[in-house]
Amino acid sequence: MKISVIGAGNVGASTCYLLIAKEICSEVVLLDINRQVAQGKAIDMMQASITLGAKTSIKTTHDYQDIENSGIVVITAGVPRKEGMSREDLLHINIKIMEEVVLNIKKYAPNSIVIVVSNPLDIMNYAAFKLSGFGKNRVIGMGGILDSARMAYAISKRVDTKEIKALVIGTHSEHMVPLLSQSFVYNQALKDVFDEKTCGEIIQETKNGGAQIVKFLQTSAYYAPAASICTLVEAILNDTKSLLPCSAWLEGEYNASSVSIGVPVVVGRNGIEKVFELPLTKEETKSFKESVNSLSDSLAVVDKYLQNTNY
Repeated sequence: MKISVIGAGNVGASTCYLLIAKEICSEVVLLDINRQVAQGKAIDMMQASITLGAKTSIKTTHDYQDIENSGIVVITAGVPRKEGMSREDLLHINIKIMEEVVLNIKKYAPNSIVIVVSNPLDIMNYAAFKLSGFGKNRVIGMGGILDSARMAYAISKRVDTKEIKALVIGTHSEHMVPLLSQSFVYNQALKDVFDEKTCGEIIQETKNGGAQIVKFLQTSAYYAPAASICTLVEAILNDTKSLLPCSAWLEGEYNASSVSIGVPVVVGRNGIEKVFELPLTKEETKSFKESVNSLSDSLAVVDKYLQNTNY
């Protein structure tokens, strides 16, 4: 299958490299408005692929026509928030970028499954869904897979085992909801393994996982996001029916509607094949509702923009 990645920044380029190194697909297209940067990174990747013996090819472009017939399109394009910029300013900039990207996907890859990685992730996934007109199964936000990996990492620092399962739902933000009741060590619920204080520390480290990397690197993470994207791509291509936490359009599930937010979903060849409703504790239910509510102001900005541009 042909997979296109929009945006040749750290996340986009790292994703392409993993797709090539793991030979997940036959062809990768890396699109960026700065084709020179994309070309340089692609040459480096192809030289690496020779050493690795990988056979996946990569093409760089700034022309959306080259994404034609892609089975999956990964959107990483967008700008980070800068000093003096309000969240609303950032939203307006990234919505315009998302609009250009999605309209070209509709034109050249109308049958593709879209994976949204651009931040703010749940808002951008909401915008992509509205702009595309695609079925809700075909627009997927990556965030929860990454947040769950960060929770598993926080747990792993406290136990000497790889038998760890972690699950985070809610927004890909400080309002995320790490689920103690649905996270396990040796099949034991986390709350039965650690005391309340340690569980609280794990939750906080999970929420600060991205900020910690920014503190050290002065830029956002890219290796772990790329690995999370590839996990999602493999679930689609191999039709694994994997249960993965992703930002998905809800229509009453978890008592939420007309919103895109992280929940466990079954992922297969058709994208999101089912929203899986897990039993939550009273506290987790409350936190998830607060997470949903935290999106309201930003979604209003998106809706206003779409209304003004006749969507």
